[in-house]
Amino acid sequence: MARKKMGEILVENEIISQDNLDQALLRQKGSNQQIGKILEGMDVVLEEDIATAISKQFGFPRVKNISKHHFPQTVLDKIDSETALAHQIFPLKIDNNTLYLAMSNPLDMALQSDLSFKLAMQISPCVATPNEIKGAIKKYYSAEIPAEKIESNQTILLIDNQDNVISAVGEALKKEGYSVHIAGNGADGLKIVSQLHPQLIITNIVMPRMDGVELFSILQTNGEIDKTPVIALSAITSPEEEYRLLEMGFFDFIAKPINPTRLLARVKRALKYYDSL
Repeated sequence: MARKKMGEILVENEIISQDNLDQALLRQKGSNQQIGKILEGMDVVLEEDIATAISKQFGFPRVKNISKHHFPQTVLDKIDSETALAHQIFPLKIDNNTLYLAMSNPLDMALQSDLSFKLAMQISPCVATPNEIKGAIKKYYSAEIPAEKIESNQTILLIDNQDNVISAVGEALKKEGYSVHIAGNGADGLKIVSQLHPQLIITNIVMPRMDGVELFSILQTNGEIDKTPVIALSAITSPEEEYRLLEMGFFDFIAKPINPTRLLARVKRALKYYDSL
């Protein structure tokens, strides 16, 4: 039986529509990009969606938050740093001569076969997102890999209903190497937060459907992400507005119109706080 393609899996699991897939396939023509990356660029799918679909379709275990766990050096030594980075894989554990391996593409049977032969071990693939794997590589292999070779695994969710803000802020953040995801209101933002678990959330305060204050209140009741820093954006520039939002617990406040230099300074400070937790 022929193996299903990524796009077909995503449509079958109702993560994207057939129209989304058709548009992505048109964009893919003449390029070397994987269909998943194109769909991410279209903001119709997240890395988490792809990992979940593969896990459900093929029965691979889904692993998350890899960098928060401890791994013995004997396990880490099974995969060298360059191989881990090049193929986006990370060794998880050894059990009965089987190496459990986090993979962003667990369908890469050729790689699994090569590793199995080289290590004289069975390979048991598990699904993880590229960002999750890069975070683990950054933590456990950082002494062996120059920092500039490891792409930023820091994910930022930007929630705003104004196209000019989304364009300006999104471009500034992407130039710094951050992975940026967009939502047009608080309700859509919450859906992405539950899937993505970003390291930082930047939200407009006044928005339709669900505003930034209501979004923040809901986030504070979620035990998994209540420590994630949230930066408030507001066109109300009075000291009283800044005081009100900071008193509520927002990590920081940025007045509109947004100055890119000020934005990046606040973002870096917030991410340093997240990394220190």
